[in-house]
Amino acid sequence: MKRTLCVIVMLTLLVVGIIALIRYFSRVNRPVIQGVVECRSYRASSKLAGRIDSMYVAEGDMVNEGELLYTILTPELDAKLQQVSALKAEAEAVNSEVDMGARKEQIVAIKSLWQKALAGLSLAESSYERVKNLYDKGIVPRQQYDEALANYEAMRSTAEAARAEYDLVVEGATRQQREAVEAKVREAQGGVDEVRSYLKDAEVYAPISGRVSSVTAEKGELVGSGMPVVTILDISKCWVTFNIKESKMSDVHLGYHFEGYIPALNKRAKFEVYYISSEADYATWSATRARGGFDIRSFEVRARSVDHLDILPGMSVIVYGDRL
Repeated sequence: MKRTLCVIVMLTLLVVGIIALIRYFSRVNRPVIQGVVECRSYRASSKLAGRIDSMYVAEGDMVNEGELLYTILTPELDAKLQQVSALKAEAEAVNSEVDMGARKEQIVAIKSLWQKALAGLSLAESSYERVKNLYDKGIVPRQQYDEALANYEAMRSTAEAARAEYDLVVEGATRQQREAVEAKVREAQGGVDEVRSYLKDAEVYAPISGRVSSVTAEKGELVGSGMPVVTILDISKCWVTFNIKESKMSDVHLGYHFEGYIPALNKRAKFEVYYISSEADYATWSATRARGGFDIRSFEVRARSVDHLDILPGMSVIVYGDRL
């Protein structure tokens, strides 16, 4: 009896040991998929090339959207702004003068010249009439008559020219002249607006709220146009990226939930698939059979944390293959 009991106990222990070994080796050989936490990054830069005047952030700082990151020295643009502002002021002064027309003193002077021309015309006309009467009677020669006629025609032309000049001064500039001057004012205003738009880009602000991951230049250093100086990570919207073999994609779909382990936090968390790439990557696993085999491609799969954990870019997420 005792011998039979011992045999049963030994068999039981043997079975338990075998089961334990099977579970252990199955766990060791269990396929594991490793994903990496990623997030969207934004690179703050300026259209201007110049020397950094002030840097207000450092790596690791949390910044809010619209917060000033750094400024650039712009002595050339400041001088250019003064130049185009002076041109604008000059154009506006000319435009104002055209709108106001001639001054009162100028109108009086032109009118006096016109009146003087009219008096000369009246005298020349009287002289011409007397000479003409005498010429018709044969008293004066032809030359004297021609001289009186020429003087009369000249004085009439002078009077007409003086009248035209007076009318022009009174009426002011023509429509074409006004349009030309107004166009000059608009051109000058456009130059001022252009320079001011560049000056606005001398101050660079945070495009989003996030954490500063890198600063590539400091105060006093020269930076080029469009050079990314400050990189900001949007850590509020992180995701995990996995590369899954197509042979394991049968159960993966949008909205699929699974559990993963985060070594950096020593925690398990639930994730939900929200993106599957539309096209597979190039083969990353070779065929295992000499005949009839094929290269297995991989698909990029992205998932978000359902538990809303504070995961950071670069962290690893471990998932067993039978769960993803």
